[in-house]
This record gives sequence, structure tokens and C-alpha cells, in this order.
Amino acid sequence: QVQLVESGGGLVRAGGSLRLSCAASGRTFSSYAMGWFRQAPGKEREFVAAISWSGSSTYYADSVKGRFTISRDNAKNTVYLQMNSPQPEDTAVYYCAAGRRPITIATMYDYWSQGTQVTVSS
Repeated sequence: QVQLVESGGGLVRAGGSLRLSCAASGRTFSSYAMGWFRQAPGKEREFVAAISWSGSSTYYADSVKGRFTISRDNAKNTVYLQMNSPQPEDTAVYYCAAGRRPITIATMYDYWSQGTQVTVSS
């Protein structure tokens, strides 16, 4: 099993940048694929990005492609979401998740972080 703790959320202006971190503990981190999801007020949780256990494969939602970058450092047991040029529409609670495969479906992930608020102001 894996415990996931996020940091790096907060308020950022549109066009700025922000990096979210998700630190894992409890069990081996490198054997898990990791995903980032987000949930805005009144909306369902949606896929943002995912990365394979080795970091060799990455996947992105169309809405963030070209702006956000997912990466991982297995030596540090940490996965990152680099948010470049965020827009107000990116405002949401962001969650990281661990699972067997880097899929886009939230219900297929096994472990979840507590979430961190990201607010993008114009």
C-alpha cells in the first residue's frame, strides 16, 4: 500500500507557474503508475495526467496538453505536476493517485492523496 501526501498548491495568477508535489510512503513507490486528477466545485473528478512506473510513458488530458508536465523521481518517492501558464479554468482541488497502470479512469486507481487546492486568478 501507498500513502500519498501533496504539497505545492495555492494561489497563482494566470500565465504564471506552479508545481505540485506528491510524496509517497508506506510501500514501494516505483512499482506504481501515478496519476493526477482534479475536481472543480460542482463537477466530477477528471483526469489530468498519468505516468508509468518507470516514467517512460506519460499521458495528458487534451485540456492540459502542452501546458502541464507530469514527472516522477523514484529515488525521492515523489511525483510532480508542473503547471505552466495555468488558466482560471484550471482552478480545482488536485489529487494524486497510485495504481497498476497509467489509465485515465479515476476508479481504477488504488490509493489517493488528500488533495490540494489550486486557484488560478485572472
